[in-house]
Amino acid sequence: MPTAVLTDRERTAVQAYLRLLHTVRAAFDGPPGSRRPPVVPPSVLAEAEQALADAGLSGNEQEFFRLLQNWCPAEP
Repeated sequence: MPTAVLTDRERTAVQAYLRLLHTVRAAFDGPPGSRRPPVVPPSVLAEAEQALADAGLSGNEQEFFRLLQNWCPAEP
């Protein structure tokens, strides 16, 4: 598999997205019947949105997910 060399801004965008993903997963994990937060904390979402914009990836999901897949491949 080819290795992608990310710019600092692309790497920041991927890391922010992964933090957002982990925050959402954590919000929905837990014991059955437990109270779950209705939204993701605004600061987490804002960080991801700003990182995507700074990397020039806003509105370019195909390119972003290509970078994400190359940097953090799915586990078998």
